[in-house]
Amino acid sequence: MASGGNAIRGSRVGAGPMGEQDHGFHADRVAVSYWDALGNETVRYFAAGIPDDEIPETIDSPHSGLPAGRDKANPPALAKAEPYKTHLAYVKERRSDEEAASLLDDALQQLRDRRGQ
Repeated sequence: MASGGNAIRGSRVGAGPMGEQDHGFHADRVAVSYWDALGNETVRYFAAGIPDDEIPETIDSPHSGLPAGRDKANPPALAKAEPYKTHLAYVKERRSDEEAASLLDDALQQLRDRRGQ
């Protein structure tokens, strides 16, 4: 068991009254609020001297993982979840045989034109 020293339990060793200022914790900061589509608010702090155009308009919300914007009235919309498609649904979306034949003919003609040049 190690013992000794006069540090108070839980204090940081070597941290003096100037230690936090050296790290910039007492710098002037600006609080910027972001809202996601579920109404969660996230507050981020930026240096007071930073130009407004360098502050991001959107961030990822740590509460929900959704995009969050600075406009409370119009937050970024929820992403649309595409439903799972079965193989049959993809087969129904295929082109007709005539369209497929014309696309193939166009592609072959373009290849023949490139070879001819």
